Amino acid sequence: MARLELGGIEIEYEIVGEGRPWVLTPGGRFGKDVGGLREMALALAERGNRVLLWDRPNCGASSVVFRGRSESEMQAEILGDLLRHLEFGPTVICGGSGGARVSLLAAARHPDLTAGLAMWWISGGVPGLLQLAQYYGMPSADAAWHGGMEAVVELEQWREVLERNPDNRRRFLAMDRREFIEVMDRWMLAYCPCDDSLVPGLDEADVARLSVPILVFRSGSSDMSHTRATSEALAAGLPGAELVEPPWGDDEWNERRAAVEQTGSLFVHWPRLVPQLVEWASQQIAAVPG
Repeated sequence: MARLELGGIEIEYEIVGEGRPWVLTPGGRFGKDVGGLREMALALAERGNRVLLWDRPNCGASSVVFRGRSESEMQAEILGDLLRHLEFGPTVICGGSGGARVSLLAAARHPDLTAGLAMWWISGGVPGLLQLAQYYGMPSADAAWHGGMEAVVELEQWREVLERNPDNRRRFLAMDRREFIEVMDRWMLAYCPCDDSLVPGLDEADVARLSVPILVFRSGSSDMSHTRATSEALAAGLPGAELVEPPWGDDEWNERRAAVEQTGSLFVHWPRLVPQLVEWASQQIAAVPG
């Protein structure tokens, strides 16, 4: 594991394997050490790939960062900076749930860094998007409104970033309460299901820049958080995207939520995606130079 600073922002990361470059991004505010993600990276590495795992800002051991139109767009911007700093070159950018959103935005806004794009569990639908505003923004907004930044740092959802990067406490407490509330308002509004956007933050210019192979795994019909309609609309709306069935049953998301206390992670089955991803990349993406 390593940590570097990009424009004053600390990013924790790890690289495993050699070969075609990939980057994996999980969902929620989970860091790179969440169960299933490392196992997925190792499975890719065993098949001749170089895989970047990273803690997004506001996750794991990286810095907390509160700027930009949305949290996902801020993270996508920094992913581009990270890939450029590490000199990864054109990379297969992959992610699920919140990581799918970050991956899509990063690929659209950094086309020179993108060799291919793969996504699964894409959040969408009215309940799914409203859940995101509640999950990512409401606890912090409520705490800041009623107790200031001192109350925000007491929230359970920030416990990991405070424990793993003690400087984050200073970053929180140095932020003006009113400015922080404005950021939370803006970030929650980004999830409003108020228009026809395929994914929050993705505009027509972003779609027009996507000219790489794209793989979209179809969501389960039982999944209210990542609706099947969202995955199908995304695949239909992105140029040249391929829609495929995932390597699990229709009830996968609900089963992972029900079992999370036993497994410790929602993402424990993600390594099952590796054979399909590797086959797709070998067929659709140009070989690594040299």
